[in-house]
Amino acid sequence: MGNSFGKLFKISTFGESHGKGLGVIIDGCPAGLEIDEAFIRNEMQRRKPGQSKITTQRKEEDEFQILSGVFEGKSTGTPIGMVIMNTDQKSKDYGHIADKYRPSHADFTYQEKYGIRDYRGGGRSSARETSARVAAGAIAKMLLKHFGISIQAYVSQVGDLKLDKSYQELNLDQTEENIIRCPDPEMAEKMIDFIDDVRKSRDTVGGIVSCVIKGVPAGLGEPVFDRLNAELGKAMLSINAVKGFEYGSGFEGVKMRGSEHNDAFYTEGDKVRTRTNHSGGIQGGISNGEDIYFNVAFKPVATIMIDQESVNEAGDSVTVSGKGRHDPCVVPRAVPIVEAMGALVLADYLLISRANKL
Repeated sequence: MGNSFGKLFKISTFGESHGKGLGVIIDGCPAGLEIDEAFIRNEMQRRKPGQSKITTQRKEEDEFQILSGVFEGKSTGTPIGMVIMNTDQKSKDYGHIADKYRPSHADFTYQEKYGIRDYRGGGRSSARETSARVAAGAIAKMLLKHFGISIQAYVSQVGDLKLDKSYQELNLDQTEENIIRCPDPEMAEKMIDFIDDVRKSRDTVGGIVSCVIKGVPAGLGEPVFDRLNAELGKAMLSINAVKGFEYGSGFEGVKMRGSEHNDAFYTEGDKVRTRTNHSGGIQGGISNGEDIYFNVAFKPVATIMIDQESVNEAGDSVTVSGKGRHDPCVVPRAVPIVEAMGALVLADYLLISRANKL
């Protein structure tokens, strides 16, 4: 259970960090959608490990293969199956923790739940699983593009280094011009240097990925339990290392009064707009046609190259020593993952909305 996401545009992922490979089955993609494999490949390259000095040095090209559901470059309406083979797993790096619980990892909880666990890189709990989500998210993005919807994420904070600019003040086209994926060149350099210093000290640091979705029509989302904001929150909180999600004014909104926070309506031609957007494009759990924007907070990576106290499966006190190849900060590689999960939510609700009325 728990390996599928979505209702009409539904994905199911499989595979482990050090297994033979990973994959995803996409069910519900409409027929006739042009599938751009070069675009999927580019999305995978944005997430892959080993892409810079501030990411894990595991060398995976994340090449994918489409097994089904695509014919002559278009979706057929049947399940789309995709696989990504592992080629650079070094399982010997994990032999020393075969019976030990690494602090803040899923080792203990997986053992308690299943009575067995794959200790090699965390198995299914590894962020390597997100490669399958990015592959599926790329197809979701193609569907959204067909309807004029775009989604862009970027790094807005690393540790105490915070980008104090809204997305409207930034040129998001500059996001991919540096290895941290921050659209402000000056702040990007500071973030890169900071992460590199943290890496050299054998430690890790967290950060925030911000995301904006433009072109969303009004009316997406369901009442009560399946609100659009709730589903976005679930999607983001399902990503490894995520500790928080906020949309619109978020936690800062508590500092405002209702008279300041309310988004007043006005008409622009035949379209109803809001003069401000503290709601983050969602009201009553349903999109109102304004930009949807949100922040996703990531904790410091749990694997550090410093000895830590812990216990083993027998309950004995042990020392856990970090080994292997790990990210000093996840946020540069998390940018395409956040986009992918956002795209999957919007693609699903877009199809649901089209089924809700004539």
